[in-house]
Amino acid sequence: MDDAAATVAERVAALRDERIDHRFKGLPPDADGLTVGELTDQRRTLTGGGFSTPLLVLSAEALDHNLAALERWTTDHGLAFAPHGKTSMAPRLFARQLDHGAWGITVAVPHQLRVARAFGIPRVFLANELVDPAALRRLAADLDADPGFDFVCYVDSPHGVALMDAALAGARRPVDVVVELGAGEGARTGVRTEEEAVAVAEATAAAAHLRLVGVAGYEGEVPAADPARVRAWLRRLTALAASLDSAGAFADAERVIVSAGGSAWFDAVAEVFADLPVLSRPVLPLLRSGAYVTHDDQHYARITPFTRVPGHLEPAFRLWAQVVSRPTPTQAFLNAGKRDAPYDLGLPTPLTVRTPSGLRPAPSALRVTGISDQHLWLDVPPADPLEVGDLVSLGVSHPCTTFDKWPLIPVATESGTVTEYVRTFF
Repeated sequence: MDDAAATVAERVAALRDERIDHRFKGLPPDADGLTVGELTDQRRTLTGGGFSTPLLVLSAEALDHNLAALERWTTDHGLAFAPHGKTSMAPRLFARQLDHGAWGITVAVPHQLRVARAFGIPRVFLANELVDPAALRRLAADLDADPGFDFVCYVDSPHGVALMDAALAGARRPVDVVVELGAGEGARTGVRTEEEAVAVAEATAAAAHLRLVGVAGYEGEVPAADPARVRAWLRRLTALAASLDSAGAFADAERVIVSAGGSAWFDAVAEVFADLPVLSRPVLPLLRSGAYVTHDDQHYARITPFTRVPGHLEPAFRLWAQVVSRPTPTQAFLNAGKRDAPYDLGLPTPLTVRTPSGLRPAPSALRVTGISDQHLWLDVPPADPLEVGDLVSLGVSHPCTTFDKWPLIPVATESGTVTEYVRTFF
């Protein structure tokens, strides 16, 4: 283990010392005052360990599978990997991703960068243009203090370059940046034309405290998410890298970063990046998918490239909620709602029902039809024996808006034994 990995491991291990209290919903009330490590070592079970509902649980087996699957896939396709940390904001998972071959961790905003650095993440890719002066001053101090810290962020305008350069006055190390190429009409950030990209590159070359090291973007913003258009945009990105390299734009770079990759098109990224031309410097082809770590039961289950190419991911989340009312023969209410479950990419899906007599599959007609702040609305088949007090496990859609509702999440084996707890920092 190198020094950086040892630092990450040490700081993540220190999370075991945090005390359990009212901040952490769903955990056993009698665990208050214990440290996370003490509770972990008790190896409580989900059914007999005193956990309350609503409760979000991660599958130990699914996490292991997903981490290994993307490590294997990126290695087989010659890609470096910086999974997007904004998905989980969980340093324990960051550390496991690094252990599974990740080059670094991607973030989007200064707060996420601070979390990554607080836990010693040695390489951070910030997929945004960073123009906040206070954040840039802190970044400069961090770079100056830690020669091993590798940081990269987007630039997409000469004005942004000027703002960054001014805020970095006095910095001893340059900040590495990549030109962001927008994914067409209706996309979010990024230059829209190659001419604009050249202007940003020229502005960066004239800046005292920035160093241009590559190009990047997000193919998930391609309008209509059409496979041919996604590949066409990716080819524009690789052509831009070649064009800027020919013009000497990366003269100060040690390697050229070419980066893309949400969770829906990493197969297309691998296909196009495999045809990258030889450049004047070594190329780091960097994928940034993040949702893979937990996958889901709906949105990403539909759009993952593993519906097109060999491989698979497993949904790792299960949300447990209790029936607290059954006011009519065809209606019931669960004690989980918008504070607990994602709803931006689909409502939760009932999977199993736990009754005093055991576990049974949820019938297909048992459906979540609505969500309130603290209730899920269920349509119930008239003959279904669902009763007040029964527990329902639900699959969810969209990892990014699941993690952010839960500051401490138990990880359980298939048998129901809790083996660890994942702390999030949103």
